[in-house]
Amino acid sequence: MNGTTVRRVALAIAAAAALTGVTACGSSDDSGGSNKGSKGSDEGKGGLSASPISALRTIQNTTDKADSAKVESETTMGSVMSMEAKGALGWADGLTGNMTITYTGGQMAETMRQAGSTSMEARYLPEAYYAKMGEQFAAQAGGKHWVKYAYDDLEKIGGGSGAYMKDAMQNSTPQQSVKMLLASGDVKRVGEEKVRGVNTTHYSGTVDVAELAEKSSGLSESQLADMKSQLEQAGITTETVDIWVNDENLPVKKTERGQMKTGTLSATAYYSDYGTEVSAEEPPADDTADFKDLMNRQPGV
Repeated sequence: MNGTTVRRVALAIAAAAALTGVTACGSSDDSGGSNKGSKGSDEGKGGLSASPISALRTIQNTTDKADSAKVESETTMGSVMSMEAKGALGWADGLTGNMTITYTGGQMAETMRQAGSTSMEARYLPEAYYAKMGEQFAAQAGGKHWVKYAYDDLEKIGGGSGAYMKDAMQNSTPQQSVKMLLASGDVKRVGEEKVRGVNTTHYSGTVDVAELAEKSSGLSESQLADMKSQLEQAGITTETVDIWVNDENLPVKKTERGQMKTGTLSATAYYSDYGTEVSAEEPPADDTADFKDLMNRQPGV
């Protein structure tokens, strides 16, 4: 593996992380204007006594207040990649957490095989995302195992697409799928179902990108515009979002389906142990390569 491959791997990881943000896209701003407070709320409990929109606003606020959760997910994005992820994420003060990501197919899995491993550890901190690579990658990256992706650098390097990448990587949290449903404008309450033994209420909706800016959903004009831009850049014209919510107004499962430029998008995530302790430490500086520096490396170096 030469310097060109190192750069390609580093760029592919950034792009893949951003792509997964499509399945949780939206602004991190709270469209409901809620403040942190108690987790309990009787309004729309379980979606039984309120309209879907009202219930979803309650679910969004309750999820935001929960601060953290354990996550298991599977994502397929056409020919680009299929992947599995498991870990815990927190969102009380910017995105933080640790995930183990395994690329199971597509171009991304092949790129990772060239780097010596299809699995990596990912750490999320409020200002940057870190990916831990294998020994083969480190041998071509000055002996460093970690790659740092500062969100501001991604925005500067990538221009418009970099801004999208930055937003997507910072907003991979459960409440984003709730915002997608609010943006759909046609959300419906499907009924009551069990998910992994838990009683839940199932909601479903389809986001039509061409109509997104016209929806009245409680999201701001700028939030709708940002969401539309993100979906358009991924080549998605419509996306169907389903969530299953427990009786504490917390999502326990979500699915998203759509068509991208590269093929079919399919994503499923399970959430549990809301409020779990989440800690993520910045990797040692002497074992960390900066994405910006890797992109500036000359081929073969």
